[in-house]
Amino acid sequence: MGATPDPSSRVRLVDVRDTPLDVAEVLAAIADEHAGGETLFVGRVRDHDGGRGVLSLDYSAHPTALARLRDVCEQVAARHEVRAVAAVHRVGALAIGDIAVVVATSAAHRGQAFDASRDLIDTLKAEVPIWKHQRFADGEEEWVGTP
Repeated sequence: MGATPDPSSRVRLVDVRDTPLDVAEVLAAIADEHAGGETLFVGRVRDHDGGRGVLSLDYSAHPTALARLRDVCEQVAARHEVRAVAAVHRVGALAIGDIAVVVATSAAHRGQAFDASRDLIDTLKAEVPIWKHQRFADGEEEWVGTP
């Protein structure tokens, strides 16, 4: 079994971008010959929220979002026995079905990868300053995740 690298070298891909996200890019970033398990989470724009129809949404990011996302990835890599961590979040106007976020981890065993990926997406959503502006079918609008 290979030695576990330090947390910063385990963070393989971190980005906040206004272009479509590529699941294959994220999976390629976490590939590791010592990993027996890879866990991927893909978050998509859904057509409803809180019982109301969603027409579209926009994601906005604070200027510190990328640095904060990197910090979160490094924290997750330090808390879990993972080989690699990746996280990419989209900003701008997204349509129903578009990919908004992709996170992935690889580890020696599946349980480690599952635990790390759940921690990664949950911590990202709680701590990275990226906000969602939803437009509903009833004409209402809502900001989510703002301070």
